[in-house]
Amino acid sequence: MEYINTYIKDVVILQPKIFGDNRGYFFESFNQEDFDKHIGRNIKFCQDNESKSSYGVLRGLHFQKQPYTQSKLVRVIQGSVLDVIVDLRKNSKTFGKSLSVELNDRNKKQLFVPRGFAHGFIVLSETAVFAYKVDNYYAPDYEGGLMYDDKSLGINWIVEKENISLSRKDKENNDIKSVYKFKGELYD
Repeated sequence: MEYINTYIKDVVILQPKIFGDNRGYFFESFNQEDFDKHIGRNIKFCQDNESKSSYGVLRGLHFQKQPYTQSKLVRVIQGSVLDVIVDLRKNSKTFGKSLSVELNDRNKKQLFVPRGFAHGFIVLSETAVFAYKVDNYYAPDYEGGLMYDDKSLGINWIVEKENISLSRKDKENNDIKSVYKFKGELYD
């Protein structure tokens, strides 16, 4: 596994070594010892989640407030998504900055998202199966969300706005200015 640092501190792209032949392929998608060595924290994942979505479905941008913040290791099993994160760490030099990475069933890339980020993705293929590990359990009373089209974030979701499908809950997300109101409750 190759661990690729991004311009946002602590955010890492994982690129597995894929072994393929005429029978198919094999790759190691996760190894706790290797992960600990490269990420440099004691992160223990406690739950795996999976979703299936169709083209244009946008899930996010979601986050959990303290003490239920979550690190995530995300990947795509089938299809293609644009995965997007926004830094919400109150003392970060990149607070409010976003990073986008295409994850798909061909490149097998994974993205490690540490605690302190809003996270979301949009499906670029006909359908996509998205899987991720988290290191803390979901707590609905501590959930927050950013509006995907907040102009101050400047995110290019690639899909035309009229083709984007949001849940009722995600239509009620706030802009990043609202995050400043509870910034102290977020992340150190």
